[in-house]
Amino acid sequence: MNVHVNKNIRTLTLEELQAYFETLGEKKFRVKQVWEWLWQKHAHSFEEMTNLSKELRKTLSDTYSLPAITMDEVQYSGDGTVKSKFKTFDGHFCEGVLIPTENRQTACVSSQIGCSLSCKFCATGYMERKRNLDFDEIYDEVVLLNQIAEKTFGKKISNIVFMGMGEPLLNYKNLLKAVERITANDGLAMSARRITVSTAGVAKMIRQLGDDKVRFNLALSLHAANDKKRNEIMPINESNNIQALIEALNYFYEKTNNDITLEYILFKGINDSMKDADDLIKIYKQVPVHLVNIIEYNPIDAADFEKPEKDATQKFMDYLANHRVNVRLRISRGKDIDAACGQLANKSNPPVLSEG
Repeated sequence: MNVHVNKNIRTLTLEELQAYFETLGEKKFRVKQVWEWLWQKHAHSFEEMTNLSKELRKTLSDTYSLPAITMDEVQYSGDGTVKSKFKTFDGHFCEGVLIPTENRQTACVSSQIGCSLSCKFCATGYMERKRNLDFDEIYDEVVLLNQIAEKTFGKKISNIVFMGMGEPLLNYKNLLKAVERITANDGLAMSARRITVSTAGVAKMIRQLGDDKVRFNLALSLHAANDKKRNEIMPINESNNIQALIEALNYFYEKTNNDITLEYILFKGINDSMKDADDLIKIYKQVPVHLVNIIEYNPIDAADFEKPEKDATQKFMDYLANHRVNVRLRISRGKDIDAACGQLANKSNPPVLSEG
């Protein structure tokens, strides 16, 4: 296991890199070359920086480390979805998913290795949280998924959702720094408006997003519209109840004016009654919600939830729509390779289907 001891060069700001090159007596344009290798040409080693002299490459590798996420395994679903298993420099794994549609290529990325929140319906919730992903590792996930998008579909990634493994708001600093690099002109130059961060509901950090005036959109994984039910399936609700979340979301919107989506997985006999729909409408009316995403439940080995019949789902959605809720059904993709919502658990699913 090659745990790095030298300082990670990607933690340096451009100014810090410039200061270091001055101590070496190197010309200024070298700084720009190295910066481009790190953030635009996506070098995973100093050896790859071929327009630098061998001496300079050796000096850099003696002084700094360049730990990067690498691709461990890629699986192609019958519906076009691609799941990637990434390996970190210290031997951990996390997953990312590329979801192609006609007009967009969405990268679903992870923010932690495992998760500490133990949501009862989510495979990641049954894993131990090993550590947070560093900002440059999150950046690498997007880069690697983008390479797959270009190679497989001939298109760049158009959207990013932080809906993979982990709770992004419990890895707050790395989340914001990753988004800063992804949206920077000398990074991936993506629009923050095309990024959505999904949270299980950490009220204090939702407010912090407002204070930090972030430019990306927010999705709340609600999944139950009263505290009693939500406590049972999402233990985080005991310390971040629905009222606290309503207040935090309103604060976030007031400060940023960014889109807010409510995510709601339907579970048969648990949260799919008309009374549940009424409770959801009440919340919808208290928050400037852009959209309610009704999500199909995807079975996992560790839990025995079921999804409702199609007509029950339709009835629930029609009821919401009749009460002027902007509602949409999100069809889950990549179920055959455990790549759908709530299924990520670093599980291999042979055989791997071939490309295309």
